[in-house]
Amino acid sequence: MSRKANIFWQNKTAGLLSEQDEGYVFQYNESYLDDPSSQAVSFTLPLQKEPFINKTMFSFFDGLIPEGWLLDIAQKTWKIDARDRMGLLLACCKDCIGAISVLPIPGDENE
Repeated sequence: MSRKANIFWQNKTAGLLSEQDEGYVFQYNESYLDDPSSQAVSFTLPLQKEPFINKTMFSFFDGLIPEGWLLDIAQKTWKIDARDRMGLLLACCKDCIGAISVLPIPGDENE
């Protein structure tokens, strides 16, 4: 199983986040890295060409997922398990507060 999302920083495509069998991968787009005005999406994910790899959801992206009553509504509405962090991120973080947006890649499985 592999689910993917484009990560936007102020409406510019910053990179790609993917969930794979062995964990999560985030990689900045080369064109984003080439733009001198680009900023890191997080202090924990500085601008670099090499992909970031983690066995669990990156804490920055996990922090975008709603909590409390809003999480309860999301879980009931979309029938997503609280442990499915990628599913919650894809369902709930298209229009986050702040500069980041997470948009599922069209045609990707589990949309």
